[in-house]
Amino acid sequence: MAATAPEPAYWDALGWQPSQAQRDQLVALQGLLQSWNQKVNLTRLVDGDDFWVGQVFDSLWPLTGELQSPEQPLHWIDVGTGGGFPGLAIAIALPNARVTLLDSVGRKTAAVEAMANTLGLADRVRVRTERIETTGRDGAFRGSFDRAVARAVAAAPVVAEYLVPLLNTDGQALLYRGQWNDTDVVPFNKALRLLQARLVEVQHRQLPNDRGTRHLLRVQPTGPCPRSYPRAVGTPSREPLGT
Repeated sequence: MAATAPEPAYWDALGWQPSQAQRDQLVALQGLLQSWNQKVNLTRLVDGDDFWVGQVFDSLWPLTGELQSPEQPLHWIDVGTGGGFPGLAIAIALPNARVTLLDSVGRKTAAVEAMANTLGLADRVRVRTERIETTGRDGAFRGSFDRAVARAVAAAPVVAEYLVPLLNTDGQALLYRGQWNDTDVVPFNKALRLLQARLVEVQHRQLPNDRGTRHLLRVQPTGPCPRSYPRAVGTPSREPLGT
């Protein structure tokens, strides 16, 4: 299926109007994703609303504040980027942002890097192939990001252990979730206390065209993250904090 322009109502629902250049980049991204997806299994969400709602809208809806201040030169990291979301959508929507896209699967990062280069984002987008537990202990990355995001990666306490060590003093971790309820709060807050962080906001959204419910958890540091986190590769997912 050929790349297609989105419904104008999607932008109205976001409360954000992309420039023509940004629209063109997003349409081009869809075409690139469709092409690469035939070679590398990146994602099933490449056509029509699967792309525009399931990828682009779902990546950008939590960024109300950031989209209203696109001139801010924020440094982002997208952990477990997979086919490039939400990181590539963020890089297009926020033209002053620098974005690091991290994934442990080399064939995926090679495809995402090629797409970023074709879109003209090479000067602001860096792609890294590594396990997050390793990146989180690397002094070049630890404590250096304004925003750390992860979408559909793991349980919330696991994702918090991945993201919080990457944040600078004023940074925020954005955890994209599907369902979220009161029973999730207790173990999550236990994990955050260990990481020297706190939950500052829970956002909720129904995606357009009955595409489901989404939640966004915003987390801020309350102090320096202890050096013991993240733990060794595989440990956070095997032994989640707070449980």
